[in-house]
Amino acid sequence: MLTGEMLQSYIVPDIVWDEMVNSGTVRDQYAKVMEFLGAISADELSKKEELAKRLFMSQGITFTVYNSGEGIEKIFPFDIIPRIITATEWDYIERGIKQRLKALNLFLKDVYSNQFIVNDGLIPADMIYGCPYYLREMHNFQVPHDIYVHISGIDLIRNNDGSFYILEDNLRTPSGVSYMLENREITKRIFPDLLPQNNVRSVTEYPTILHKNLVSLSPRQTSNPTIVLLTPGIYNSAYFEHSTLARMMGVELVEGSDLVVDNHKVYMKTTAGLQQVDVIYRRVDDEFLDPLTFNPGSVLGVSGIMSAYRKGNVAIVNAVGNGVADDKAIYSFVPAMIRYYLNEEPILKNVPTYQLGKDEEREYVFKNITDMVIKKTNGSGGYGMLMGCAANEQEIEDYKAEVMKMPRDFIAQPTISLSSVPCYMEGKLQPRRVDLRPYALCGPGGIEIVPGGLTRVALKEGSLVVNSSQGGGSKDTWVLAPSAP
Repeated sequence: MLTGEMLQSYIVPDIVWDEMVNSGTVRDQYAKVMEFLGAISADELSKKEELAKRLFMSQGITFTVYNSGEGIEKIFPFDIIPRIITATEWDYIERGIKQRLKALNLFLKDVYSNQFIVNDGLIPADMIYGCPYYLREMHNFQVPHDIYVHISGIDLIRNNDGSFYILEDNLRTPSGVSYMLENREITKRIFPDLLPQNNVRSVTEYPTILHKNLVSLSPRQTSNPTIVLLTPGIYNSAYFEHSTLARMMGVELVEGSDLVVDNHKVYMKTTAGLQQVDVIYRRVDDEFLDPLTFNPGSVLGVSGIMSAYRKGNVAIVNAVGNGVADDKAIYSFVPAMIRYYLNEEPILKNVPTYQLGKDEEREYVFKNITDMVIKKTNGSGGYGMLMGCAANEQEIEDYKAEVMKMPRDFIAQPTISLSSVPCYMEGKLQPRRVDLRPYALCGPGGIEIVPGGLTRVALKEGSLVVNSSQGGGSKDTWVLAPSAP
């Protein structure tokens, strides 16, 4: 039987929480999958792996690595063994994310209006004004329905005791949801019977929910508002996702040059003439959105779009200026936000975080740097990060010198072990570290989170870096439905 051989070779370090195996015993949620794997040969499994690769290739499921010498586009690595989350675990995650997003949305409304949280001394004013993503242009701006964060991707990890922690909040233009959707479609093709047998909840409603929310934001009272997805273009790392989501929602995919502003209204150029646009799901960063307001050299945005936004003639998703809430220096204040705005204790914990702009915290981090991960507060994709445990002495000294130039721009966190899950590699099951990015959609009717998310996996043995740009991959994420009473 394949299962016995697989488990014998599946060796998990003592310091790691494994989501499939506990003290050599398969956890209940993985029992049916392992039973299935035990009924097929290694050769059949390898054929399924090969089929998955061909499907990804034929459908052009790619991402872009800018600093790679191998060329710009790469097929997104996919592991065929699903990551399984129980109904109880998901309920906990869902409640924690909803609570967090309510507080973050209230923070954005507050920080761009009365600033009660600053005046009451919970967050220092210089942390807000020193953030490059805080946009004075949004002060006292009334966003539709008071919703700033329409779409979010909240990064979660599991520590070596099995506890969930929030690693990062992505509240500007979160990416990766197309891979969540495509991973599920590939799994349906290679394991058609496993999904219903395991009572796995669906993620395919995501584009429908997103489209419903976008329609509800239309400033014009019309049953069929014009919605567009604004992309920076084909050279953007997430262009595959932009085109996929536009197709799934049945909306136009546009670039800045396809739009024009006239009399504070946004129009799309069509063969039949100009057509007024009601809602823009933008995947262009704030800085490049309007050359008249922000970066004058930008060719990605639309001149005058902010004036149309201010006049209430167009809705922009996500709201402009959200970056002040997901800046890594602000992250450590989110538990205080939850207590302040909601009068509740945080359900999901933060990873302990040190502000390197504070002398005593920086001194502590430098003394314990081999146990730390240091990140730029405005960094993403795993770039510009130092993992103390993997760096040599010279790299550490060089990084310290970089920190000292602008300490406020760096935070540090202790190295978290990250949970492991089984991956099918070189003909056998091997544990690899993972994180999870569930996607939440906030509309006038509340917050909805599709049961699943993007599980990113560190494909290199022993690695803790899951970013695709740093050699990571992904796998399908199964959330099991609650058992009938």
